[in-house]
Amino acid sequence: MKKIIILGATGSIGCQTREVIKENPQDFELVGVSIGHNIKLLRKILESFECIKFVTVQEYSDYIYLKEEYPKITFFYGNEGLISLIENCPSDLVVNSLVGFVGFLPSLYTIKKGIDLALANKESLVVGGSLIKKEMKKSKARLFAIDSEHCALSKCLEGKDVSQIRNLVITASGGSFRDYTKDQLENVTIKDALNHPSWSMGNKITIDSATMMNKGFEIIEAMHLFDFPLEKIKVLLHDESIIHSLVEFVDNSYLADIGPTDMKVAISYALYENKRHEVKTNKLEFDKLSGLHFRKLDLDFYPCLTLAIKAIKMGGSATTVLNRSNEVAVSSFLKNEIKFTQISKIIEYALNKHEVIIDPDEKEIIKTDEWAKNISEEFIRRELNAKHNY
Repeated sequence: MKKIIILGATGSIGCQTREVIKENPQDFELVGVSIGHNIKLLRKILESFECIKFVTVQEYSDYIYLKEEYPKITFFYGNEGLISLIENCPSDLVVNSLVGFVGFLPSLYTIKKGIDLALANKESLVVGGSLIKKEMKKSKARLFAIDSEHCALSKCLEGKDVSQIRNLVITASGGSFRDYTKDQLENVTIKDALNHPSWSMGNKITIDSATMMNKGFEIIEAMHLFDFPLEKIKVLLHDESIIHSLVEFVDNSYLADIGPTDMKVAISYALYENKRHEVKTNKLEFDKLSGLHFRKLDLDFYPCLTLAIKAIKMGGSATTVLNRSNEVAVSSFLKNEIKFTQISKIIEYALNKHEVIIDPDEKEIIKTDEWAKNISEEFIRRELNAKHNY
């Protein structure tokens, strides 16, 4: 019986992970969770999983009354509470489905403690992939990616001779605006951006999909997970999101992972340590498919992906700046403070101002993240003031 902690248990991945655990009670036991502010859902989770003995909430006020309400459960709060949860709750696997930089330190701490990590928090590898890999070598902890693309690549790469592989090909839906012109992007709304054509996801990742920053993050992930260089990782637009990734071989043949657009497949694969297991999801019916469509990637239409590639080439701490400036910009867009097209301008500004640290340690990554946050917010304030004065 594998004891599991879920960080971000009320989010999209967290909810689907709970479903997989519930469907396989003979294999998994949910022993600890973290949540943000959804106390109503937390109560339902605690009713459904009586084995939960440790919980982290975001707010101190929630912590105070919940520990009185549930005296048999140990509660923590805040970002520090995420580390306390991992430290105090005995577990075999931590599922990190937090969104943003806040997920990095829990990922790093999990690995340092020698606990296996199922990672949906892309940002952990984006900001500190090299450091996490160093710690994995020391602790022997394993990392399983909860991501349809990297799950697909793992399956296609299994048992293959690396010398026979030409490229890894990550597919992309193209996001909410794949059928728009560049001029049309100037006036898109938040509602437009959140209307993803294939997947149902949280707001942040849906915007990242629309800008294609999500693919930039996935390229960085793939570099760390599979030890392939940037020039051997390609992105292919694929409308239906049925082919999740491909491996191209030197004889011009491909292996592809094809399946339903359901994250429970990738979650199950990670929970079962990169092994296939029956998943309760809709079956893909090929006789009902009208066709599969592919498009060449236009980097000019997706400047955020271009900036991700720039940050990879800059190296070191540049990807930390990439992540935080994007985080600030997306948050500002979702607050209706900036236009969609300004997201890339904020990221570009921060990257251009940054002095790269080649091999940052934990403290330097945290310091760089704070610097990027401040300079990005400063840029937005200046833009907003200029707009107001105009």
